[in-house]
Amino acid sequence: MPDHSVPPLYRKKIKAAELPDFLLHIKNEGVSSADLLFLCIGTDRSSGDALGPLVGTMLTEAGYPDVIGTLAYPFDASNMRERLMEMPPGKKVLAIDACLGQAASLAWFQVSNRPIEPGKSVGKQLPMVGDYSIAGIVNVDSGQKYAILQSTSLYRVMTMAGEIVAAIRGVFPLEQENGGAEADGRGIGLR
Repeated sequence: MPDHSVPPLYRKKIKAAELPDFLLHIKNEGVSSADLLFLCIGTDRSSGDALGPLVGTMLTEAGYPDVIGTLAYPFDASNMRERLMEMPPGKKVLAIDACLGQAASLAWFQVSNRPIEPGKSVGKQLPMVGDYSIAGIVNVDSGQKYAILQSTSLYRVMTMAGEIVAAIRGVFPLEQENGGAEADGRGIGLR
């Protein structure tokens, strides 16, 4: 008898305009903005790997309280295992990271209802994270991967980060309670 407790695998390569459709897929599973934790993977030390921290910073500045990984306090290979302990229980995790891909896929997004494998494109063995994932294809996978990430267009990465944040804000707007109580802006990722 098939196991119906796990939804069928959903993995798709999409353009930015389709990001809201992916997020609606998550919302239609009964997930609200209050249920979501944004796990923004990467570092501010490499333009190609800054996608996650840029998204985390933008979300935190917009008032989203459940964000791990910002430019000021990245969630990366050096601190991943200890920062995973910061994750509050009961949250659905949307992991966001940069990746390398084919030239025809540049500036597209790989989305899934499964965890992401951080560091996979550069050969790192790190724990899989997230209930859902968005991987932004920031550059072409060829040659020296670290050099490619270091020389990736910051403009492209910032544009892609803005596209992710716009889609999140559109589908999962902040829920204003008690006449508009605002988040303090620190988020989990800024200390």
